[in-house]
Amino acid sequence: MHDDVLQFITKRRSIRKFTGGTVDRELLLTALKAAMAAPSANNSRPWSFLVITEPESVKAVCRVHPYASFGEQAGAVILPFGKKAGYGWFDQDMAAATENMLIALANLGLGATWCGMREEFQAAVRDIVPLPDELFFFALIPVGIPVEEKESRTQFEEARVHWEAYTATP
Repeated sequence: MHDDVLQFITKRRSIRKFTGGTVDRELLLTALKAAMAAPSANNSRPWSFLVITEPESVKAVCRVHPYASFGEQAGAVILPFGKKAGYGWFDQDMAAATENMLIALANLGLGATWCGMREEFQAAVRDIVPLPDELFFFALIPVGIPVEEKESRTQFEEARVHWEAYTATP
């Protein structure tokens, strides 16, 4: 059972090569349900999600992000967003939701990669998919039918685990 849990989580890998095929809407909805099952400070749930599936819009959004051009062949792009100003747990809540979604996508047989959305990337994306000024795109996530397959991995390093107190390692 322990291995089953670890296998489910470590199946998530960054996938950057897609067939260009259409992504089933029901699979996207399942991943979004997983995202919204994430923990959130005071159950604030600051998240909303913009899903883009129109091929030309997918290409356009991926082209304007400096690290997402690989996503031009994705079948969809998901943009988690919300009101960041005045909410001190925005990044933590959004990261939890995004990771839940990525794990779900991998286990649904889809590929995806999380591309961060710093302040300087917002305007270019907003030129393609407008968003009110008070809202902030947290990530740009190309999602598609994967061409590449990567083995599960954990990257566990026991030296990074400290029991009861921190101990400096040589």
